[in-house]
Amino acid sequence: MKKTILVIGSGGREHTLAQKFLESPWVDRVFCAPGNAGMKQDGIELAAINELDNEGLIRFAKQQAVDWTFVGPEIPLLNGVVNAFSDAGLKIFGPTKEAALIEGSKDFAKEIMSKYSIPTASYQTFHEFEKAKEYVLKKGAPIVIKADGLAAGKGVVVALTVDEAIDALKDMLEENKFGESGAKVVVEDFLDGEEFSLLAFVKGEEVYPMVIAQDHKRAYDGDKGPNTGGMGAYAPVPQIPQIMVEKAVAEIMIPTAKGLVKEGRSFTGILYAGLIATKEGAKVIEFNARFGDPETQVVLQRLESDLALIIDDLLNNRKPDIQWKKKGFSIGIVVAANGYPSAYKTGEMLPNFALLEDEHLYYAGVEEKDGNLVTNGGRVYLLEAQGATLQEAQKKVYELLNKTDTAGTFYRTDIGQKGISKEK
Repeated sequence: MKKTILVIGSGGREHTLAQKFLESPWVDRVFCAPGNAGMKQDGIELAAINELDNEGLIRFAKQQAVDWTFVGPEIPLLNGVVNAFSDAGLKIFGPTKEAALIEGSKDFAKEIMSKYSIPTASYQTFHEFEKAKEYVLKKGAPIVIKADGLAAGKGVVVALTVDEAIDALKDMLEENKFGESGAKVVVEDFLDGEEFSLLAFVKGEEVYPMVIAQDHKRAYDGDKGPNTGGMGAYAPVPQIPQIMVEKAVAEIMIPTAKGLVKEGRSFTGILYAGLIATKEGAKVIEFNARFGDPETQVVLQRLESDLALIIDDLLNNRKPDIQWKKKGFSIGIVVAANGYPSAYKTGEMLPNFALLEDEHLYYAGVEEKDGNLVTNGGRVYLLEAQGATLQEAQKKVYELLNKTDTAGTFYRTDIGQKGISKEK
């Protein structure tokens, strides 16, 4: 019997997941709730249900005889969608809200790391502005200020001066810029090195690592401008040695999974570690309880195995067979609305792309108007290409973008450059 799958979410990450599931010979139908209009071009069916409407999602899953559900974003996880589905006797892949707290609270994540000797920057947590300010004045800069809760990738300030750090503390603790998320802040030492993302399929104490990727958080070329949800990514990352990745799996991913089991918060789902390659080895910057966006769009292009089968095996307590491509690279460029991550216009007409077999287009902030796709969000779509070398993949994706009318939007022109400079 072929499977019917429900994906919760609406962005480029969910478009990628749903498309990957549909590629499986074991899968018949894939629904996405709420999804976006661009997904329909790939045969993904949309369900107009808010991703935080647990009852509505459960009702839909029962009506459509959904075999299992996959949760894309973090907010539904922390809203207890996995708990609710499990209580209703439905199979769902993702951590419970108790386990997802590893992303929901930076202070909790730091406590876990401290308790289980997981390498990370030293830190302190504060509720009061004056005490936090005193700590910053004592420590000096550069220093990192983080809103404790979720802030869509924008609640982290790498302050290069003490004044910048104090302004960030003021924004979070006094001006309430991030609401509840910033009512508590984590102030941690600045770590120097190159960042990379290590994701893994996790089921309790079982950890199956993926190919590493490198995300680009800043809005503009040269890592300038404000932090965003991510402007592009590539995988694998040639400048990060394999021995460091293996050590990170052994010293970070496995102890974290085991630690969460010991804490009575056993984790099932995708564990994402944002890491920094320091002189002492990889250290954790942050944990996420789900696939990254835009990392998903490049990492899953490196997967040779059937993604739907992997998830089905994990949900049914079978050992999955997970194979990754040994050669080549994948690179993805996010095209965003002018003005993002601040105010931006919507309703701009989107171009049509003639894609080759090793190129993909994943939609995020789009809607349908008079039969056409138009912009309806900050990050609009991601264009992905593959090549034998990172440079070849980069050349392909930018050639495609450069010959396309991208009016009303912008994109970084240097995604993958760090890897290319090491590849030569």
